[in-house]
Amino acid sequence: MVESAVESRFEIDDTSLYRRICGFRDKNISTIEKILDVHIIPRGNTLIINSNRANTEKASRLLHLMGDYLQLKDKSYEFDDFDIRYLATTIATGGDIDTEELNRLKITIPESGRTISPKTLNQAKYVSSINRFPITIAIGPAGTGKTYLAVAAALGHLLAGRVERIILTRPAVEAGESLGFLPGDLIQKINPYLRPLYDALFDLISFEKVSKLIEKGTIEIAPLAYMRGRTLNRAFIILDEGQNTTVSQMKMFLTRLGNNSKIVISGDVTQIDIEKPKKSGLLNALRVLKKVEEIAFIEFGREDICRHPIVEKIIAAYDHAEKTE
Repeated sequence: MVESAVESRFEIDDTSLYRRICGFRDKNISTIEKILDVHIIPRGNTLIINSNRANTEKASRLLHLMGDYLQLKDKSYEFDDFDIRYLATTIATGGDIDTEELNRLKITIPESGRTISPKTLNQAKYVSSINRFPITIAIGPAGTGKTYLAVAAALGHLLAGRVERIILTRPAVEAGESLGFLPGDLIQKINPYLRPLYDALFDLISFEKVSKLIEKGTIEIAPLAYMRGRTLNRAFIILDEGQNTTVSQMKMFLTRLGNNSKIVISGDVTQIDIEKPKKSGLLNALRVLKKVEEIAFIEFGREDICRHPIVEKIIAAYDHAEKTE
């Protein structure tokens, strides 16, 4: 028996809010129709939803959610493609979203006037964990915001006076960690391996400000090998590409933590480049430290990828290929 269509109406008195929910040339509506398998007709200040009962209820719930989300944002805020896909997909799969929680965890960078907000539930958990725990370990595919959000949180802590310096590091796997055969001074040698950390900084504050903070030693960017033997107090320390550490390197890094400091470790366990992948320091840490209450573990998925939509499809295709080989 074919389920009969059910009609639901969503009315919006605020013209600006209505326009932003629909999107430019009703682009958001088209995306919602595809994901939730509904038909939506804009008419006046009303959106008329037609589908089976379950899908109609989901679409109505999504539109209310979008309205609540926009009420918490600046009047100029517009949904991007990722926002709509994420919200619609979450509702389609029976998930729940707390819009106030996403907005509460925004990171403000006074220097540039930038405000960075979590876009997904996992990103919200990540930012919340960074604020609450001395050590946060995040794993997941590229493009999920692991490094960017960590750098934004570090800048937020620094500019608010909660820490005195930021230390950003990565294992320079390709150079055997010694970096000896590369030409030039230390900065020239490490730049290729630390570029993603610089990119995140430059996106959040000006090049001139970053340069001054680096010159003063307030921001330090160095290979993991240069962390040995140090105790880092009142610092926000980020280890990127943690999957490429050895067990001994990871232990060394974690034990650098001093008073009033935070550590954030990010990595992708599907992209291990060291000679013995099973000996990855990140994989080992996930097993050894899982019962330590002061350490938060966040796992990102493909649904958290905030880059071009095709990136999620590329990762899904590779995952499928690996499982079928």
